[in-house]
Amino acid sequence: MRTFSAKPSDIEKKWWLIDAEGLVLGRLATIVAKYLRGKHKTTFTPHMDCGDNIVVINAEKVKLTGAKRTSKTYYWHTGYPGGIKSRTADKILDGAHPERVIKKAVQRMITRGPLGRKQMSNLRVYGGNEHPHEAQQPEILDIAAMNTKNKR
Repeated sequence: MRTFSAKPSDIEKKWWLIDAEGLVLGRLATIVAKYLRGKHKTTFTPHMDCGDNIVVINAEKVKLTGAKRTSKTYYWHTGYPGGIKSRTADKILDGAHPERVIKKAVQRMITRGPLGRKQMSNLRVYGGNEHPHEAQQPEILDIAAMNTKNKR
């Protein structure tokens, strides 16, 4: 018996649509990361981009458990001395770009490097209910039905 290693011609990508309304952020991010990497497939190969394309809508309605909405802080540095900046999750979710919370949560679960950047390009997150990917006919992935803890 030999170990299967996928070639680019063997990879078959699907499109998935996820409605993030009422879903717990961390649980949503783990499932999205698994589908982006392709670990849900039997043909998973670690060094190939064999994951699917994911479209997430209603990113502004994602839930954070406990007091994380007000206490979870995102930090970044401007590059200047004393240039550390911070913003809490509720300010990001209520702001102009609520999709950044989901993108950052998934990005931190994907491997770093060229392959991880390629896999992250297959993720599309939208704050509202509309998305421009109807032509790809994405299948609905019901994360809330997978486990009762996934929805709040």
